[in-house]
Amino acid sequence: MSKGIKILIVEDDENLRFLVVHRLQAEGFQVLETSDGQQAIELILNEKPEIVLLDWMLPGKEGSEVCEEVRKAGYEGLVIMMTAKAQDVDKIDAYNFGASDYVTKPFNMDVLVAMLDSKVKFLLNNERSEIHRFGNMEHHPNIHTLYREGKKIELTILENRILLYFLRNPNKVINRDELMLVVWGYNSEVNTRTLDMHIVRLRKKIEVNPETPQLLQTVRGVGYRFNIAE
Repeated sequence: MSKGIKILIVEDDENLRFLVVHRLQAEGFQVLETSDGQQAIELILNEKPEIVLLDWMLPGKEGSEVCEEVRKAGYEGLVIMMTAKAQDVDKIDAYNFGASDYVTKPFNMDVLVAMLDSKVKFLLNNERSEIHRFGNMEHHPNIHTLYREGKKIELTILENRILLYFLRNPNKVINRDELMLVVWGYNSEVNTRTLDMHIVRLRKKIEVNPETPQLLQTVRGVGYRFNIAE
């Protein structure tokens, strides 16, 4: 499935880069690598890889700067940030510099490969059309966008992940721990207060009256349920 997909690994930890490069080559990806932000920009613009795995903390140029520069230069491929702390994901959203998604370190190689495989399906067009409709809204998860009666509402990476999980599990009570695992990753140290804060932000974008939510409801003592009329 991954044959012919070019992926660039930008990581200054040599051991981690070695492991990722070898695993992805074994999976059939065409792999480029660098430890340097400036060189990464040149490789992205010259080689045009479909996917960039980009470390958040790089010597010289930070991952955010690399991402921002290549986006300004017109690069439209997938940029997946690799971050050591789940808390940094909030910063990834705050900078809003064009990352497509993220993965938290240390990551399990099988988890990384599964994530990339789902991205490859999207690139090969099988899943490009995943759209969820509810109420007067449409969610297009692959472009982090919500449309209400044709009007575009931008979602952060986290809001996008949270909403997508609810829409794939409609009318089901989802506990907070399950949601945090799905959204922030298995090694996350994020607390429930952070999750609740993102739920509040998401409600402001999807609810007619966020104070009395009809769609995204709290199930006291457990978690949340997303109500969609059957």
